[in-house]
Amino acid sequence: MLGVTSLRQITLVPDSAMVMAAPSWAAYQHLLLDLGDNRPSRIAYAGGELEVRMPGVLHELLSRVLAAIVATLADELGLEFNDFGSVRLEHPTSQNAVEPDGCFYLQNAQQGQGFAVDISAIAPDLVIEVDIASRSQRRLPIYAALGVPEIWLYRQERLEILRRVGEGYEPQGNSVAFPGVSARQLNQWLGLRQTGTDLTVIRAVRQFCR
Repeated sequence: MLGVTSLRQITLVPDSAMVMAAPSWAAYQHLLLDLGDNRPSRIAYAGGELEVRMPGVLHELLSRVLAAIVATLADELGLEFNDFGSVRLEHPTSQNAVEPDGCFYLQNAQQGQGFAVDISAIAPDLVIEVDIASRSQRRLPIYAALGVPEIWLYRQERLEILRRVGEGYEPQGNSVAFPGVSARQLNQWLGLRQTGTDLTVIRAVRQFCR
């Protein structure tokens, strides 16, 4: 594990991650200042440790395709939604923070209306997590502490739907945010991207909804 003083000397390559000691919330905030906001990396903080991961091409492609699926489903089903991308989610009381690969307000879409938005009051209804470079198990307890009810997690070349149960998450056959949409269906749509484009996937989602 790396100390806070070594941060400026480190360069992460795509699809890699590192963990640094940050024994207090103040140390975590110091590291964030060191990293800056204009960066491609994403962070997660819990238990005195800061994880920094650098997404690669496949990671970003999967994240964007999944975000497009969410937006298309919401549009076709007439659901209000707000896409907050990889905005940092923080809970200072429990000292947890994370930058997801994507997050959406759906059932609580009114929470994200306008430009002066306070996302600390209510957690996103749906989070997208792509596990290529790092261990997603490290981030799941953070999402649980933040109160995120549903995660679409891509790992080991499969997407699974996770629903918050108690203090953790359990796999579910169908989405809570989009009843009737199964993990199997989501994987079929992702499979279309292997030989097609984003539009190929979006058209398939639209056809499913009509």
